[in-house]
Amino acid sequence: MLSQYRVKTRFWPLLAVLVVPALCSADVSRGVVPENGLKYWEWRGEGALFRLTQRLPDQTRAFFLARGFSASDADFIARQCVFQSMLQNVAEAGTGPLTYDLDAWRVHDGEHANALLTREHWDRLWQDRNVAPAQRIAFEWSLLPTEQSYLSGDYNWGMTSYGLKPGTRFDLVFSWKMRGKQHTGRIDGIECPEDRHPEPAS
Repeated sequence: MLSQYRVKTRFWPLLAVLVVPALCSADVSRGVVPENGLKYWEWRGEGALFRLTQRLPDQTRAFFLARGFSASDADFIARQCVFQSMLQNVAEAGTGPLTYDLDAWRVHDGEHANALLTREHWDRLWQDRNVAPAQRIAFEWSLLPTEQSYLSGDYNWGMTSYGLKPGTRFDLVFSWKMRGKQHTGRIDGIECPEDRHPEPAS
């Protein structure tokens, strides 16, 4: 069912040269959170700081069960490769706002480039699954907004979901604008956390 909300694109070599902005050079930091052993990836450059931290599927199940989701719906969310995400404008004051649109970001998994599962994708899914409005609102506010603008020093935390199976490795190409200029970054080798509860919830 989820596949109908996935966006698959094909890139023609010549067209890519003409329309895809050059990737910004930046160091990608990788590490492990000491308190829980979960992995993180952090990218910083061109006024942006972007950090992804793994969430265990069991963490995500518990989070949404506590917000009134059924066991099957909470389990469904948990299996979509969910990360805790943070995006911050780290440019000097007065540089101008950083704006982004998650619909422009792409998840590279093998030969395909897919869109993230944004608030709008999930809302259509929840309507099809007859999820109650209160749960849909709670879910929407747990995710990183699809579009946002940050002044210098501003940031936001939220979940992002990638529609991939636990344990999948993928590359993420992300973009943002500052002073009207488009910037693009890439993090390779991101790992969806493994599922320690492999059987579907009843």
